Amino acid sequence: MKITLIVTGRTEETWLRTGIREYESRIRHYVPFSIHEIPALKNAATLTQLQQQQREAELIQYQLLPGDTMVLLDERGTPFRSVEFADFLNKQFVAGGKNLVFVAGGPFGFDPELRKKARFLLSLSKMTFSHQMVRLFFTEQLYRALTILRGPSYHHE
Repeated sequence: MKITLIVTGRTEETWLRTGIREYESRIRHYVPFSIHEIPALKNAATLTQLQQQQREAELIQYQLLPGDTMVLLDERGTPFRSVEFADFLNKQFVAGGKNLVFVAGGPFGFDPELRKKARFLLSLSKMTFSHQMVRLFFTEQLYRALTILRGPSYHHE
């Protein structure tokens, strides 16, 4: 199974890019992994929040292949402890799908129609994080979950 993280806009801060690249490299020791950046919307200031969500949803759906399992990273989703997230991943691996696609939306969240198409809504926290910080937090948690499944001593409980 391949895992993909789709994000909206570029990661601006150098320190965030450095951290994300570090975890991206570590993740690839366990599974094929990639991050796809969808360009930020042009003239976003002239669009309503709903219009921005709809345009981002179109761009996200364009990245999906038939049979992909889409999981939205959403503050209203189900929160997991790290070991629960590892168990969730393991169930996805056992189910045997081709691609597991996690999506971190833009600053206004997800279009309601895209939300309906998601297989699962996952919350990283009850707190709200910037859409750029979510990238680092998610890649670290993905790496942590993979080490829980594979046994290296990264996670302590």
